[in-house]
Amino acid sequence: MSYLKFDKSLMINLEQSLPKEMLRTNKSGAYHCTTIVGCNTRKQHGLLVIPIPEMDDKAHVLLSSLDETVIQHGAPFNLGLHQYGEGIFSPNGHKYIRQFDCESVPTMTFRVGGVIMTKEKVFISHENRILIKYTLVEAHSPTTLQFRPFLAFRNANDLCVENGAINTATEPVKNGISTCLYDGYPNLYMQFSKEPEWVADGHWYKGIEYYKDKDRGIPYKEDLWVPGYFQLPIKKGESIIFSASTFEADPADFSETYAQELTTRTCRTSFYNCLKNSAKQFYLKKPDGMYIMAGYPWYNVRARDELMALPGCTLAIDHREDYELIMATFLDALRKYIDEGVKDRTIGEIDLPDVPLWTVWAIQQFKRATTTKECREKYGQDVKWIVDQIRNGKINNLRLDPNGLLYSDGSQKPVTWLSASIDGKPIIPRTGYILEFNALWYNVLRFLIALYDGDAAMEEYLNDIKALSETVKESFISTFLNDYGYLYDYVNGTYTDLEVRPNMAIAIGLEYSPLDRRQRKKVLDFVTRELLTPKGLRSLSPKSYAYHPQYLGDPIQREYAVHQGPARPWLFGFYADAYFKVFGVSGLGFIERMLIGYEDEMTEGCIGSLSEMYDGNPPYTGRGAVSTAKNVGEILRTLKNVKELNKLQTIETEESK
Repeated sequence: MSYLKFDKSLMINLEQSLPKEMLRTNKSGAYHCTTIVGCNTRKQHGLLVIPIPEMDDKAHVLLSSLDETVIQHGAPFNLGLHQYGEGIFSPNGHKYIRQFDCESVPTMTFRVGGVIMTKEKVFISHENRILIKYTLVEAHSPTTLQFRPFLAFRNANDLCVENGAINTATEPVKNGISTCLYDGYPNLYMQFSKEPEWVADGHWYKGIEYYKDKDRGIPYKEDLWVPGYFQLPIKKGESIIFSASTFEADPADFSETYAQELTTRTCRTSFYNCLKNSAKQFYLKKPDGMYIMAGYPWYNVRARDELMALPGCTLAIDHREDYELIMATFLDALRKYIDEGVKDRTIGEIDLPDVPLWTVWAIQQFKRATTTKECREKYGQDVKWIVDQIRNGKINNLRLDPNGLLYSDGSQKPVTWLSASIDGKPIIPRTGYILEFNALWYNVLRFLIALYDGDAAMEEYLNDIKALSETVKESFISTFLNDYGYLYDYVNGTYTDLEVRPNMAIAIGLEYSPLDRRQRKKVLDFVTRELLTPKGLRSLSPKSYAYHPQYLGDPIQREYAVHQGPARPWLFGFYADAYFKVFGVSGLGFIERMLIGYEDEMTEGCIGSLSEMYDGNPPYTGRGAVSTAKNVGEILRTLKNVKELNKLQTIETEESK
């Protein structure tokens, strides 16, 4: 039985099927995203959504959807599905769906009377091109298919309205047509593996609604242009492939291209395989380097997110080469910014003060996956360079004080991952000595010492770093550790922020923590009691007056709520690290049970992936971006750690016999 399979009873129940989304990417910035029943519920949904570097390098929806119609004995059966008003759906094609299977590629099975037809979708790697394969499995009489393309040609965050500026012309190409609605956009080529009849019959389909956007309190209605329809006969046992792309392709190659792409797929036959497949979808390959997208459908590359996601999305799935390519691209960009003040065109937020600290953490995970010697030879000088830049005051908005702690000003602009803001002003103005900044700083110093331990040429330098790390440790404990048993989130002069937040899990989960085992245990107990959920750590304790567990409402309401309670799966990676630091292999059973909560999400939200956040209270509904790299990466990293500890436990058990 397929791991990701939904039957007729669920598919025809829109209350159950519409919230389930699916995502495919080409690993170069383009994607296809919709619901499992094919009804778009967000403005970012589309059959072919691509970045356009010549315009703004942002995602643009070219082809919103493709409505199929099965014709038998002159009777049409439209398989499409759109929402046009409150509870009004048309043409209700979901009632013909018998099954949705996503083990290898998204596959829908339709039954219309005596006709059984399958529909499979494949996004071609590193091409702005999607292929859809239709196979007529069963038919007792002549069958004809019609296809109506719904065109948008707009930014993925905008909406289209009926207008007279569009170019309605279409040009014939081999087995199809090309069209371009507006200047500046590339042509869209729609072709079939066999020659269709094209019937020009242009109409605006007006008032299409996206209920997810409506729920978010943002514009949610649009008009889409349908220039006509394709029509062609299909025989029992025959397969027809449709191609939508930004270049003219050779229809004779469609079958071979489709088959070749299938060989690169990871079948979603398990929790691990689902996340592995999801991780690879965040890869972004460009002519100037390789990156990791922060998430879909609306995030680009963000420095901190890329670093948090990198180890899990590469090393944890045995993609070391990809780790090295992405890290090389990132280090080049970081050096250029720090040395020359030039920000990278692709990597956003590289100027944030904690980015160098997270860079070293990501390198540290490389050491854990390889050896100290390999890591030192490949990245040792980069780690030392980062430490020296921090000590010399070269990092923007990061000051090293005489007590060894790092100071950063977040009063006017967010500087940490708790980045919610209104009119540019931070809702949580974390300023001064920020908890995770200084925990990471201590970890960086101790990691550098460990990398070069025993190197005689570095002895004097390392003695200096050791002395600094001891100063940091003492100052950290006296500044952040309180009598209640948890860590202050940030301290600025005489002000200590008393809110219970998950950054303390980072502090106790790092390989080198300023806290001893007893202190870690007390903090871990506090985190477990107040922040742990089956979907990650809450961003704020429920005991706080500001606690808001759900990311709902209009944009301002959501911005106020985003870091005041919703749970984040990526933080569970640090929680699990801390748990193993305290309990060792005896903690395996508990962490494995907690991982079940994330496996449950494989059939919810964006199937096979993890949402950006989850409600802080039951039933822990997923919110925000439908697929997020750092969440997927950290759960993958935890799965790998669990696997390694299980091996260690087995070895210890065998040796004790």
